[in-house]
Amino acid sequence: MLTAEIIAIGSELLTPEKTDTNSLWLTGRLNEIGVEVKLKTIVGDDAARLEEAIADAVKRSDVIITTGGLGPTEDDITRRCSANAIGRELVYHEELEAHLRERFRLWGREMPEINKRQAYVIDGAEILPNPNGSAVGMLAKIDEKFLAVLPGPPRENQPMFDNYVFAKLKESAGNVIVKRRVLRVTGYGESAVDELIAPIYTSYQNLDTSILFTKSEIEVHLAARADSDGKASVVVEEVTKKILDVLGDAVFSTDNETMEQVLGKILTKRGLTISTAESCTGGLISRRLTEVPGSSKYFLEGVVSYSNEAKIRLLNIPSKTIEMHGAVSAETAEAMAKGMREVSGSDVALSVTGIAGPDGGTPEKPVGTVFIGYSDTHGEMSRKFLFPGDRYLIRWRSSQAALDYVRRRLLAAAKNA
Repeated sequence: MLTAEIIAIGSELLTPEKTDTNSLWLTGRLNEIGVEVKLKTIVGDDAARLEEAIADAVKRSDVIITTGGLGPTEDDITRRCSANAIGRELVYHEELEAHLRERFRLWGREMPEINKRQAYVIDGAEILPNPNGSAVGMLAKIDEKFLAVLPGPPRENQPMFDNYVFAKLKESAGNVIVKRRVLRVTGYGESAVDELIAPIYTSYQNLDTSILFTKSEIEVHLAARADSDGKASVVVEEVTKKILDVLGDAVFSTDNETMEQVLGKILTKRGLTISTAESCTGGLISRRLTEVPGSSKYFLEGVVSYSNEAKIRLLNIPSKTIEMHGAVSAETAEAMAKGMREVSGSDVALSVTGIAGPDGGTPEKPVGTVFIGYSDTHGEMSRKFLFPGDRYLIRWRSSQAALDYVRRRLLAAAKNA
């Protein structure tokens, strides 16, 4: 299996304002042909460090891809550093300069003399045309290894990679097929998931597994390698089924769908409508639901009842409920859900009330205390949560738990039908 490194070049990528998106895209394309990216590096416009980074990458990896630093200015040092790193000279190509001058004329201006630098190519490297910019790329072979030197702008390097590099790497990688799947899990911590499923994935030799914790869920990434698409698919399917047998409904997606997408499909399939009453989440749940295309089929309306007065006025909650139990309570959450369902006429309704912080907590109800309410034709119910994190995380985790609560209620109802 070929290994790869990606080196993103440019001091701007070391600032908070710029993000290296090329590496993500290139990694996806390399993974498709079984080339495993082992290291990604960002190097500023520093010749010594860049030359060292490329030379080290050539020593340990089969494929090295650089992006950026091919412009005509003084800080565009990738050509020279790449050539030095592999012990070659830069060779001037008159036809490249002529082509550049013609392109500038077509743009209605004369080519600045500094652009002549873009006519220099690493000795022995294949020239990679760039119809979308002025800088050509280069593909150099170092024994059985590849060094691809690509421009930085995605609109230039992505077509260049696909048109002139991808096929060569695929041929070199051989008959390796990689099938990937992302399972999304809720209700478990990272270590708990790994403890439960490690006996499954460790029993497969040609399977790479990563378990990642996000702000509200666990992602299980599976990558099966085989010499045919069918064999790789069989492994992914087998492992997925075994994980589902262990984790059950905690796996809410087997194809990388979000919680709101999954819930939307369930509501659509069953012809149900939903409405929301939110306090501490401030409309976040409604926003997530309506980000899904086609959500108008099942989402009727949402109310942000932040104050006690709004809860009473908009959701018809008896004032004594809040006086007796507090705005953050199971009783209020259930009354919010009931009132929302009655006002909207939806089949189901959910509500959220809690303390997102950083202030407002008490010893009895600390910051992170959240009650989620649910209402349908059978009545109301609720569940209490205590979420860790700052205000942003508590609000997001509350929205995730609320959507999942509805999902689980609908799944349970279907099983009992």
